[in-house]
Amino acid sequence: MVTMEGLFYTEDHEWVKAEGNRASVGITDYAQHALGQIVYVELPETDEVFKAGDVFCVVESVKAASDSYLPVSGKVVEINAELEDSPQLLNEGPYENWIVVVEMDDPSELEKLMDEKAYKAFCEEEEANA
Repeated sequence: MVTMEGLFYTEDHEWVKAEGNRASVGITDYAQHALGQIVYVELPETDEVFKAGDVFCVVESVKAASDSYLPVSGKVVEINAELEDSPQLLNEGPYENWIVVVEMDDPSELEKLMDEKAYKAFCEEEEANA
């Protein structure tokens, strides 16, 4: 399992990269391994507004369809349109290929998320209990 320093992580295996008031959001390496070969990503519309914890997209693989939950509240200002034709990019580079960029309503929500060390420990515990 690969993680990246400087990102925030959720228990649902999304990552957040915060830059000022904007946050790029994607799925983690752990998530893409669990899903297997990703074949479709249902993206939200730009200007859609979500609360933290809302489903913002669906990632479908040959195994299953999985909801992705937005870790922070805000408005979608950019979507990764490349994923429409090349959803496998999430398998090939889960941290290089974000799903959306959100203009955050409340950047302090990031404080509720895990750092890299805590996320690694969370995944190890999850695997031990599987």
